[in-house]
Amino acid sequence: MATITYVRTLKYVAEILGEDPELLRAIISNDDNLTYGSIISVYNGEDESVTALTDDGMEELEQMLSYARRSPDEWNDFLDCFVDDEELVARFKAKSPR
Repeated sequence: MATITYVRTLKYVAEILGEDPELLRAIISNDDNLTYGSIISVYNGEDESVTALTDDGMEELEQMLSYARRSPDEWNDFLDCFVDDEELVARFKAKSPR
């Protein structure tokens, strides 16, 4: 494993990838969805933290979303498997997978 010298906040990753930050947050809320060590919590005070991803985590997330968007059925299955919030699932299913 390479030494990690920087990470990107989840908000910034969403901007880079052109994704909805809520979708990314929902996917990584289960840290089993990405390889161990890809998701970093940065604590900046009492009970305050920011979620960030390593380069590998960002790449893994980007690939995951790319594969999921190959067809509307695969997109719907992906949302059902990786997003626990039913309201978010319904919202993202209503949009085109791109």
